Amino acid sequence: MQMITTTPELAALCETLAKGDYVAVDTEFLREQTFWPLLCLVQLAGPDAEGVVDPLAPGLDLAPFYKLMADSSTVKVFHAARQDIEIVFFKSAVMPTPVVDTQIAAMVCGFGDSISYVNLVKKTTGVDLDKTSRFTDWSRRPLSPKQLDYALADVTYLRNVYEHLKQMLEKTGRTPWLQEEMEVLINPATYDTSPENAWQRLKLRVKSRKSLAVLIELAAWRERLAQSLDVPRGRVLRDDALYDIANQVPASAEALGQLRTLSDGFARSQRAKEIIDVVKAGLARDPKTLPQIQRNEALSAEASATLELLKVLLKAAAAEHGVAPRIIADSDDLEQLATSNHAGILALQGWRRTLFGDAALKLKRGELALTLVNGEVRAVPAAPPD
Repeated sequence: MQMITTTPELAALCETLAKGDYVAVDTEFLREQTFWPLLCLVQLAGPDAEGVVDPLAPGLDLAPFYKLMADSSTVKVFHAARQDIEIVFFKSAVMPTPVVDTQIAAMVCGFGDSISYVNLVKKTTGVDLDKTSRFTDWSRRPLSPKQLDYALADVTYLRNVYEHLKQMLEKTGRTPWLQEEMEVLINPATYDTSPENAWQRLKLRVKSRKSLAVLIELAAWRERLAQSLDVPRGRVLRDDALYDIANQVPASAEALGQLRTLSDGFARSQRAKEIIDVVKAGLARDPKTLPQIQRNEALSAEASATLELLKVLLKAAAAEHGVAPRIIADSDDLEQLATSNHAGILALQGWRRTLFGDAALKLKRGELALTLVNGEVRAVPAAPPD
C-alpha cells in the first residue's frame, strides 16, 4: 500500500469519502518531546474508500482533509477521540462535526469502561488485530508495508465497529444519550490552552488563597514558555515544583534554591529570576479575582454509609441497563450526591437521572431498599416504618 503524499491525491480521496454517510478517522502523532503534537499520519476509511495520508510529505496541503472534517453531512468516527480531535482543532481551527466516539458509544452499549480499540474489534467482529507495530516511531520514513497495514487497520475495522454500535444504539433508543456525550467532545472549551486557565488542569492542593494566586500565575508563566519553546510543560518546571513554590512563596532566588523540588544551581539561572517575578505578581493579585479553594473534607459517618449504598445501587443500575457505571456517575459525583440532594452533577440530569439519579434520591429518602434476587442486587420499595 502506498501513502498519499500529494495534495491532488488527498483531494480525490476526501471527495470520495465525503459522499459516504461516515468516515472513520485516526491519527498518529508524537508529542513526548514537544508541547504541540507533531502530526505524522492520518488514516481515513469510508464505506467505499480508504487511505493513509502522510502529513510530513513535502508540499502536501491538508486543506482537503480539514474540509472533510468540517462537512456536516458526514459523520466522523473516532475511537478515544479526544486527542485526535484536539490535533485537528489545533492545526486548523476546524472542529470536526458531527462526531461519534466508539469508545464512549461502547460504554453506552454496555461494553465496559474505556474499552480499547483492539478489544472492541474482537468483541464486535471476532478479529484479533496484529499489535506488533504498536510502538512504531511514526515520524520515520520510509514506513514498511506492515506498518502501513497496521495503521490502516485502525480505521478499516473501525467501520465495522461503528456499524455494529450504531445498530445497538438505534435498537435500544440510546442514540440521543451518545449525542449528549459528543457535545463535550466538540466544545472548543474542552481543548482550551489559554495560559490563564492552565492552573485548572493541575491536581495539586494549596494551603491558602495567597498560594493559589501564586499557583495561577506560575501555571500561566509555564504554559506561555512551554508553548513558545514548543517543549513539554514538565521540561520547563515539574508540577511538584509549581506546588512547592506556590506554598513556600520564596521572595528571593536564594530562598528558591532551598526548595528540594528544584535542581542544584537552579537559583542562579535566568529562569529563577523570572519565577521570583511571577511569585511577586501572584502576591500582588486582587484577592477578589481568585476562585474559592475547594477543600476536600472528610465525609461524615452518615455520608460515608450513604456513599457505600450509592456505589452498590450504581453497579446494580448499570448492570440492569447494560451501561458502563462510570458513564453514569464517577466517584466525585457519588460523593456529592451522598451529601446533597441538589448536587449539580450529570447523574441527576437527563437519561442518567432516569436510570440512576431518581432511584438514588429515593434510596437516600428511605423509599428504596437494596436486596438480592437470584444473586443479583435489586432496588425494591422499602417497607414503611413501624
